[in-house]
Amino acid sequence: MSPPFPREEFAGRVARARAAMAQAGVDIMLVDHAEFLAWLTGYTVSETMYRAAFLPREGEPWFVLRELDAGPCRAACWFSDIVGYADTAEPHAIMADELRRRGLAGARIGADHSSYGFTAATRDKLGALLPEVRFIDLPAACDLLRAVKSPLEICLIGDAGCIADKAMAAIAAQARPGLSPRAAAAIAAACFLENGADTGETGPIVPGIGDHEFLHGVMTAQPLRDGDILHVELIPKVRNYGARLMRPVLIGEDRRGLSSLAARLVALQDRQLAAMKPGAVARDVDAILRKAVLAEGLRPAYDNVSGYTLGLYGRTPRPSDFSRVFLPSSDWRLEEGMVFHMYVSAGGLGFSESVVVEMEGARRLTQAPRMLLSANWR
Repeated sequence: MSPPFPREEFAGRVARARAAMAQAGVDIMLVDHAEFLAWLTGYTVSETMYRAAFLPREGEPWFVLRELDAGPCRAACWFSDIVGYADTAEPHAIMADELRRRGLAGARIGADHSSYGFTAATRDKLGALLPEVRFIDLPAACDLLRAVKSPLEICLIGDAGCIADKAMAAIAAQARPGLSPRAAAAIAAACFLENGADTGETGPIVPGIGDHEFLHGVMTAQPLRDGDILHVELIPKVRNYGARLMRPVLIGEDRRGLSSLAARLVALQDRQLAAMKPGAVARDVDAILRKAVLAEGLRPAYDNVSGYTLGLYGRTPRPSDFSRVFLPSSDWRLEEGMVFHMYVSAGGLGFSESVVVEMEGARRLTQAPRMLLSANWR
């Protein structure tokens, strides 16, 4: 696999990282957060054994990881200094040896202490091996340095969005009594793989019951009946960049008159998306949707976020990026090029879009019809 972006793209990312390093006064940055590894180096891998990249203030970075993964890493990275170790080796000892060899045994090492890779055990092991090293926290650097997406990143998220649109249409076409959530997931997974997604992981596909409780429900093989709602959330990724899309899919006929609720939720969310301009305060954007849903009695309570950051996803314990969320307490400001997953739900119906912040408001990267879908929607 070749690097996913040209060298010039990575040069801009390195410059951003080094600016953060200079501000913190560190000599070298340790990178072990899966998404940050992908963003900075072009390669990411699970933490079956500890792995990390190191970015000095000057010169090219280097990557230390299992020899088994060194080949794919060399093919994907924009730099060539890849250090592979045998499975019989102790990863932290190899990294300490590399830092000594490069004259950094007493360096000020910057690391994001909230990274799930930089555990207390990792800090203690490296500290014992390198007693003169000082670790400096770079708070939330792994997420915040990646917050604004480049045009090439947005293009990849858009490609994933196109796959989500196709899979949603394929499920809706089969939305008849007898369809089960598991069968719908099989349709989506096949569509993902046929259209170039990284994997066939679909996202939650479950019966639509309740206001938001169903969003993280459990998939079943139970056939759905006429009038039921199938909640479909699709999360395809292309070169680790993910889009997300939610739609309610009607099985058979609309026997409960849910089309009007669907139209109202879409209209309220459209107002929210229109307000997502650079400089807008997140809590104000959130209030446009949250307050209206509650004021109109569409939900008795609204406790969940109305959106969160979207972009890179590695093999990590975190399936969603909540470094930036939309809540009544969110006081950060939107910037052009930020990408979010915005969603609304009530009465068993869930709608969401992948959107990018632009000067005129949010632009949708997912294009499925914003309505209660059914086999007859076309």
